[in-house]
Amino acid sequence: MAAPNDPENATLRPESLEKVFDLSDGKFAVRGVPLLSHVPENVTFSSFSSICEPRDAPPSILQRVIAESRKGGFLGFSHVSPSDRLINSLGSFSGRNFVSIFRFKTWWSTQWVGNSGLDIQMETQWVLMEVPETESYVVIIPIIEKSFRSALHPGSDDHVMICAESGSTQVRASSFGAIAYVHVAENPYNLMREAYSALRVHLNSFRLLEEKTVPRIVDKFGWCTWDAFYLTVNPVGVWHGLKDFSEGGVAPRFVVIDDGWQSVNFDDGDPNEDAKNLVLGGEQMTTRLHRFEEGDKFRKYQKGLLLGPDAPSFNPETIKELISKGIEAEHLGKQRDAAVSAGGSDLAEIELMIVKVRKEIDDLFGGKGKQSNESGGCCCKAPECGGMKDFTRDLRTEFKGLDDVYVWHALCGGWGGVRPGATHLDSKITPCKLSPSLDGTMQDLAVLKIVEGSIGLVHPHQANDLYDSMHSYLAQAGVTGVKIDVIHSLEYVCEEYGGRVEIAKAYYDGLSNSIYKNFNGSGIIASMQQCNDFFFLGTKQIALGRVGDDFWFQDPNGDPMGVFWLQGVHMIHCSYNSLWMGQIIQPDWDMFQSDHECAKFHAGSRAICGGPVYVSDSVGSHDFDLIKKLVFPDGTVPKCIYFPLPTRDCLFRNPLFDQKTVLKIWNFNKYGGVIGAFNCQGAGWDPKEKKFRGFPECYKPISCTVHVTEVEWDQKKEAAHMGKAEEYVVYLNQAEVLHFMTPNSEPLQLTIQPSTFEICNFAPVQKLDGNIKFVPIGLTNMFNSGGTIQELKYFEKGVKIKVKGGGRLLAYSTQSPKKFQLNGSDAAFEWLPDGKLTLNLPWIEENGGVSDLAIFF
Repeated sequence: MAAPNDPENATLRPESLEKVFDLSDGKFAVRGVPLLSHVPENVTFSSFSSICEPRDAPPSILQRVIAESRKGGFLGFSHVSPSDRLINSLGSFSGRNFVSIFRFKTWWSTQWVGNSGLDIQMETQWVLMEVPETESYVVIIPIIEKSFRSALHPGSDDHVMICAESGSTQVRASSFGAIAYVHVAENPYNLMREAYSALRVHLNSFRLLEEKTVPRIVDKFGWCTWDAFYLTVNPVGVWHGLKDFSEGGVAPRFVVIDDGWQSVNFDDGDPNEDAKNLVLGGEQMTTRLHRFEEGDKFRKYQKGLLLGPDAPSFNPETIKELISKGIEAEHLGKQRDAAVSAGGSDLAEIELMIVKVRKEIDDLFGGKGKQSNESGGCCCKAPECGGMKDFTRDLRTEFKGLDDVYVWHALCGGWGGVRPGATHLDSKITPCKLSPSLDGTMQDLAVLKIVEGSIGLVHPHQANDLYDSMHSYLAQAGVTGVKIDVIHSLEYVCEEYGGRVEIAKAYYDGLSNSIYKNFNGSGIIASMQQCNDFFFLGTKQIALGRVGDDFWFQDPNGDPMGVFWLQGVHMIHCSYNSLWMGQIIQPDWDMFQSDHECAKFHAGSRAICGGPVYVSDSVGSHDFDLIKKLVFPDGTVPKCIYFPLPTRDCLFRNPLFDQKTVLKIWNFNKYGGVIGAFNCQGAGWDPKEKKFRGFPECYKPISCTVHVTEVEWDQKKEAAHMGKAEEYVVYLNQAEVLHFMTPNSEPLQLTIQPSTFEICNFAPVQKLDGNIKFVPIGLTNMFNSGGTIQELKYFEKGVKIKVKGGGRLLAYSTQSPKKFQLNGSDAAFEWLPDGKLTLNLPWIEENGGVSDLAIFF
């Protein structure tokens, strides 16, 4: 018989008689405070313990969910007639600050703030409300019930509507008992952790981040080929790109070969031949996968081709010219569409210009249907060419530190799925049907193209076979992981397959099984996945995923200031999405280009993002000095031990265009805390235009305050003790100045210029014998200085420190040391009366770049 307190056999009982929630007389109240008014009579509320039964969850998670169960419950509603799409009011509210996440595209979500139900956006994934009357916070999370998925929408008269939809006219329902989850807590960060832990137990269809193994790329530096090549990616170009980094002193530990490597073609083309001379994203979105093996560009790679003295040369300018011509062709295509719509007389002229540009593109490739050496073509024509397997082997032979090779693919195989009849799988061209809920989202080329071409959908019963066929081949070819894109296209084609929840279960189960079998259980990056049904259904195995939209080096709609303001938008996506996604996956802040106008702005955020750092530089276009502020020579990074989240004073603000808020995000290093302050003002979501646009009047210097108490020390067990220090040294990385602070001090005053930042490292001061105060700051030549401190041990008369990296070590000491030893030998140091203690550290390869320091007083 199990012990009475065995969480495996526990029941969910309220731990307190306190009545936390009340639904009566048309009001939904939390601890006596009305949260929603004018609640319809058909809305119900049920306590967590009355709905949820203990499920298969680790004892530690189950135990804490049971302990907090009184703080959560479920909202439901009923209609008279069943339907596949039901909308119902949950009540109205006004005058109450909220922060929310909504889908602005099928694939991507972002932050929105307001103070009434009218301010809610379509496809809202959750809304977190401030309840100052009880010094607490409440979150409402639309969830999954049976075969229905839900989201919040705006209603009239400040009502909040919940929309539950199956995605199939064949799947209908009329009532729900638990279609949204409500949770209350005094700490907003605890709130999100408790709420998603409760849902993990209730739904039992996903796992939390703490239950999973993250891929080994999370603390490494990498290179992604997307912005470097787009669809022109090829073996010779990839080789020369990695060679660039190696010669620049920052060799990547992983490479992501993005879209452009697969065997895809168009329906009107030869079913056995790859589509030729594709350049930009968009051109490939109506193609379908016609075989699981690599496309001709990689299939014709010959073993040892790039290892010998006669290796093919590569001209990056050809790729840049191809991309430029591709952009020109894309703009002409838009002009043609506009001319057709307007009945313009210049249509014939535009068509001639398109033909001319396409010919120029073909010529750059070496002729129609060919690939020149200059653009990276490989010349093997023998049937015994080794293809991807020989290519990855040669990469590892030449680039010794390259641990991982990932490749891209869409969830359905290719953008347009799998070509019927081309493989052993049962694939069917399935027209796309978009939910009316997506009417409030931004116009998206990807959606237009996918709808235009439909999807070659492999039957959900063969989802296991689909992924294993792709992944088992890749694994034996030396590929160690995949980046999965276009994830939410499934919701377009679910009519005949039981609806969006059921088709998602089948596909995500197949994907999870394959990742477990072929890629060590963790070799996957999820992308274009920022919708709640993915997180609730697809994350049993997936532990790393994107928390922002793509890095855009310029505004695709032509705003010249977009090169600046789009970068701040990206940081807002990542910071606020991490509030919920970070409970389930390790947040991935995506790549950037080191030679971009705002590269330093991006680099500052990646330095404290707590995840992988990777760039998408074009071959020959790098800022190695910038990269070396992020990356050690061995390709590892001084990673924070958590993921960054907005500080409390930013939660209900608009850091994009309110002209007063600086985005501040907090995180931890092993021996200190960090706050990054980023001026992201200058752009944002326009609900009327349904797109992001510039707000130039907001692009200006903004002032803010920073304080040590804004680091949420209690959010990670390993950091909690640091929040109890009596005094801290604060190092401002960009200003290169030290400050002192106590929990009761006045905050630091900062003014941040547009598209710039400051990183504040907070290090708790230690008192040594003789009333000496000491604390190491770290290497000041790295953006995340505190992350370079690997070990720290104090003893009566001194301190021992392990520091990784080479450069200028900074510490604070009230007295000059009597002796300073570096790797066992006495070392010269500099101590100034203001307490600054410095020493230059070498990078010693044999020691893995780690220096052992002993300081004696």
